[in-house]
Amino acid sequence: MNEKAGAQISRRAFLQSALILLVMMLAAGMLTLLLPAGEYQRTLIEGRQVIDSQSYRPVERPEYPVWRWLLAPLEVLTGPDRVTLIVILVFILMVGSGFAVLDKCGILQAGLGRLIGRFQNRKYLLLALIALFFMGLGAFFGIFEEVVPLVPLMVALAYLLGWDALVGLGISILATNIGFSAAITNPFTIGVAQRIAELPPFSGAGFRAVVFLVMYGILILFLSRYAKRIERNPQASLTYAEDQDFRRRFQSLDLTQLQATAPRLGRAMAVFGVFVVLILLVLVFAPFVPPLSDFSLPLVGLLFLLGSILAGISSGAGSKTVRLALGDGVGGIAPGIPLILMAASVKYIVAQGKVMDTILYQASKMFGNGSPFEAALWVMGLALLLEFFIASGSAKALLVMPILLPLADLLGVTRQVTVTAYCFGDGFSNLAYPTNPVLLICLGLTMVSYPRWMRWTAPLWVGIGIASVGCLAIAVAIGLGPF
Repeated sequence: MNEKAGAQISRRAFLQSALILLVMMLAAGMLTLLLPAGEYQRTLIEGRQVIDSQSYRPVERPEYPVWRWLLAPLEVLTGPDRVTLIVILVFILMVGSGFAVLDKCGILQAGLGRLIGRFQNRKYLLLALIALFFMGLGAFFGIFEEVVPLVPLMVALAYLLGWDALVGLGISILATNIGFSAAITNPFTIGVAQRIAELPPFSGAGFRAVVFLVMYGILILFLSRYAKRIERNPQASLTYAEDQDFRRRFQSLDLTQLQATAPRLGRAMAVFGVFVVLILLVLVFAPFVPPLSDFSLPLVGLLFLLGSILAGISSGAGSKTVRLALGDGVGGIAPGIPLILMAASVKYIVAQGKVMDTILYQASKMFGNGSPFEAALWVMGLALLLEFFIASGSAKALLVMPILLPLADLLGVTRQVTVTAYCFGDGFSNLAYPTNPVLLICLGLTMVSYPRWMRWTAPLWVGIGIASVGCLAIAVAIGLGPF
């Protein structure tokens, strides 16, 4: 096989994403010049920083020259988020390398061939079940970044079923994101926000379960309509030209032959299956075991890489083939590293210019003069705004909930509604902003560019947005509680 194994980020996709992120960096830099510098006082509560909502004060604008905006992608590696960034970078290299081994050794194709054999005539049922599985991971366990290793597998499955990379992304990371947002017991958003609001843990789950079903219905309608359209006319795919090379690897396979996989590939799949089970155990138990939660992302990446290497060796492909595949994987995913550093630098620039707290303060002032429903929309809008700078749901909850809760109390918005509005705003924009590293990683694992991704998902975000506003209106009307 002369073509490189695994995911290979195209030059066009890289340049488009880099240009968009450069514009974002410059816009963040302009904010440091246009907005007054200010800060809130923060206190440590059980080892976490929480804002004192009454403590905002203007401060002297720091010296932050324009040339440092352009160096921010390097400076972030020495900033407060450096450990998280390094973990993410190592994680994507492990995932990219492991996927390349599965691809080059034929394990990926063989495993998918068996799955296709079972659902040959029920593929839309398979689409719905896979999307439900991924949505459940996000909604119940708060899993998001950890599913990245499974994204290339779902993209390959979509190719085999006659669809495209967008459908593969839709049933995996997009479904996870929507589940994360329509959270039922998500410990990283619902859990943290309710704890700050002093609500009973995971209260209001019945209402959120209804929200989950509504969002699931919207997602399945969106995915199935698009999949049927490109099934009738493959050239209707928004990524038809971009993913032709990768698509041919799978659409040209003889499924009958794959279903009768040779014994050595059967052993390889069994070896990899053991590691998949271990990964799923990590994903399930991480939210409830704090030490495991702290290391879940690198652990998932390491298990995926080790499982791929051992499966590759078990397949009989030879150690040389495995080594070449690892090199292909690293080389293919490496261009995503500068993109992730550029995305992280947007928040870094705003923080260095001391205007992050100013944005919070000004938003809270606008929020303080509306009706309960308007106040709920302000909460969601503020979370949407901050998602551009801060991807972590729990970090945003610790940042904004101490400010929003006293204002919500004054305006007659229940704390449960405030938490729900925050979760809507925090989650549904995760895969819309180019500053989110998970989005960049997943697009990098395919041939999909950011503009194509936004063109495809725009109708879905409109539908999700309308449904979110409607759910908030109902929550305000019924006084969703207990308080």
